Amino acid sequence: MEIRRVTLDACHEADGVVVVVDVLRAFTTAAFAFSHGVDEILLASTVEEAFELRRQNPDCLLVGEVEGLPIQGFDLPNSPTALSGIDLRSRRMIQRTTAGTQGAVLSKKADRLFAASLCVGECTAKFIDALKPEAITFVETGVRMNGGGEEDAACSDYIADVLLNTPPNFSQIRNRVLNSRAARKFTGAANSDFPATDLEHALMIDRFDFAMEVDRGDHQLVLRAVR
Repeated sequence: MEIRRVTLDACHEADGVVVVVDVLRAFTTAAFAFSHGVDEILLASTVEEAFELRRQNPDCLLVGEVEGLPIQGFDLPNSPTALSGIDLRSRRMIQRTTAGTQGAVLSKKADRLFAASLCVGECTAKFIDALKPEAITFVETGVRMNGGGEEDAACSDYIADVLLNTPPNFSQIRNRVLNSRAARKFTGAANSDFPATDLEHALMIDRFDFAMEVDRGDHQLVLRAVR
């Protein structure tokens, strides 16, 4: 199996099986939302699109951020911690983020499109392995021209290890995430917009028994948990 890696800048060319990775925090938040009972998540590119989707789907909760910060008028920030204690059973969400949802929206050539973080890593690999693809492309959304994104690269490496039957080094994976540039926001002075518990959630490797696949039905990207 050929393993390919691209960033947000090149994901529009990715075809076949594509996995969009965002560990801190979009697809960690999404995974925890599904674990709390959310039925589906509509993915939006812009804040304006998210609000329009909410107008069309008034039952949906608006979740997201711009450059990591909460959006005025949204119901919840892009934070797995923020979901704690909220009854989300049978609810739907609309998610807009700076990295993760952008990768999904931009990966227009993908035949099968998945969203991933460490808490669904093994299940994502097993689900993809059953498809028997010749190649898989990881969109490491945190990687930028000036660096960063080590947390997403670590997640891609883990999923690739499972696919290639290579024993993963869990301690190394955790250290790569903890030492990433993105993790610094969650380990410095206390900041309610970047709670340390979000980082703890992101490090719960294989916490859940599902993968997350994007469906393009009716020209709208819909993320669902798949088993």
